[in-house]
Amino acid sequence: MTSVVPGTGTGGTPSGDRRLRDTLPFALLRACRPRQWLKNLLVLAAPAAAGALSEPRALLLCAAVFALFSAAASGTYLLNDVRDVERDRAHARKRHRPIAAGLVPVPLAVAAGIALCALAPAASLALGEPLLTGVLAGYVLLTLAYTRYLKDIAICDLVAVAACHVLRAVAGGVAVGVPLTSWFVIVVSLAALLVVVGKREAELRALHKGDAGGPVRATLRAYTPTYLSQTRTMASAAMIVTYCLWALEQDGGAQNLFHVGSIVPFIMFVLRYNLLVDRGVGEEPEEIALRDRPLQVVLVSLALLVGLGIYL
Repeated sequence: MTSVVPGTGTGGTPSGDRRLRDTLPFALLRACRPRQWLKNLLVLAAPAAAGALSEPRALLLCAAVFALFSAAASGTYLLNDVRDVERDRAHARKRHRPIAAGLVPVPLAVAAGIALCALAPAASLALGEPLLTGVLAGYVLLTLAYTRYLKDIAICDLVAVAACHVLRAVAGGVAVGVPLTSWFVIVVSLAALLVVVGKREAELRALHKGDAGGPVRATLRAYTPTYLSQTRTMASAAMIVTYCLWALEQDGGAQNLFHVGSIVPFIMFVLRYNLLVDRGVGEEPEEIALRDRPLQVVLVSLALLVGLGIYL
């Protein structure tokens, strides 16, 4: 009997799907990491919290900002993978990335990365909001600084990645023209820090178990599990307190009950995420969001209650 290797046809020849995935256009698209575009949904957060998403114009602006951030993020991922190409090739999992695997030539990846990083801020000028262009340019510069320098400096790497998440949320508010409350900025900043610290902690746990799969990021040698766990606890506690204060201060009569009720799924979200990180599965936060059903149920419940409190 002829055995079939996953991703290959009979006789070890590549299957049709595998051949398609390995073509240059698809490999370049994979190198742009479309799964990571999920993070750019943060541009909806400020307009949603301000009750502005019922306006078609706001939705169109958010869609445009989402596309711009996705383009900018993909450009920085390409340049990041070019910088790390040799390290990725020595890694058990990352060696399959299109650039490390040789499916996307390095010169092409550099050209596409530079083009996308320049195109996104330039295209944002068409929306007529200079501050948005400044936020997007700041995001690109911060991400490039992270790729080149900050990713190897302990604590700076955490702050830089968390700040990139915050800039996404700020951009949505700036584009639509809604005010950003201090409550909103604090909760988003702490949530971003929680996710980044959880990712580093999962990576460090994998390193200690011998499951790192190859070269590890330099900052993991500076962190300890206790430090990351304490930082995660601090961010979680501060985020819960801040959210509770916001929810309990909202006016609106019966609508306030929805805000108060949203405290329950919010706390459950924090508890569930911390449980997953403790289990060592926080290395890819976007995978958690896409695959963990309990977390998805809690997030939908949270969005529903907050939405009813704002839009009802």
